[in-house]
Amino acid sequence: MKKKLIVAALVLAATPQVASAATGSATGPAALALAAVIAQHSPRIRPFDRRVITRLFRGNTRFGFTPNTKISVDVDSMTCRVSNVDITSRSCELTFGSRKRTLTGREASEIIATAAAAGIKSEGAAGSSVQSVSKLQCTIDPNEVMQKAGGGAECSFEAGQ
Repeated sequence: MKKKLIVAALVLAATPQVASAATGSATGPAALALAAVIAQHSPRIRPFDRRVITRLFRGNTRFGFTPNTKISVDVDSMTCRVSNVDITSRSCELTFGSRKRTLTGREASEIIATAAAAGIKSEGAAGSSVQSVSKLQCTIDPNEVMQKAGGGAECSFEAGQ
């Protein structure tokens, strides 16, 4: 019996484990903030929609918007790094299909802090802190946000890559 258990344990230990990405989500103010900081760098968002999200994030809700219309903000992958050694080093790489955008300094810091507030966890790696997500999708319903009842912004993502 012991030999069977040992063999089973060895087989399990030798079997490659498939890593699965943990899913996460954010709603309300954290989701609106995350969509707003990502939207300003996305080539997929129409300039009009970018201005709408910026106005909402700024607190300006005194404008009309087409009923039953939502704005989507999505990123295929996002990897942000902050060095624990070189405290001036911070960067984010955003991937929108075949287009990549690399941000540094204040712009990267805004995304890093907002992502943390939205529940995107960071992991330590050799002198740096790394936040990594894929399939980040935010949906903003401007008309619902304008009601000021806490709704209208939702984001979902897969942690890690």
